[in-house]
Amino acid sequence: MCRNIRPLHNFEPHATSDEVQAAALQYVRKISGMNKPSAANQEAFDHAVSEIAHLTGHLLEDLVTSTPPKDREVEATKAKERSIKRFGERPATVAG
Repeated sequence: MCRNIRPLHNFEPHATSDEVQAAALQYVRKISGMNKPSAANQEAFDHAVSEIAHLTGHLLEDLVTSTPPKDREVEATKAKERSIKRFGERPATVAG
């Protein structure tokens, strides 16, 4: 139901509003237990996502750190290497 919510703080370039919105959506999905709410719950669900995204944006703006920002591509490469070490190589898909 829910992908892992990725850290958004201390990256260069900074997190985009789309990334913040996606994290908020994943959070609301997780705590509500709903991947897609019913029509009766849609408004409350959407409102929660909007509020959490808004507050997350403020949090990211207010956080301070003395460490240099991480590079997204370098971190993605590290994650892929950890995955390969843990699960092995994925078989190549056959085009056809």
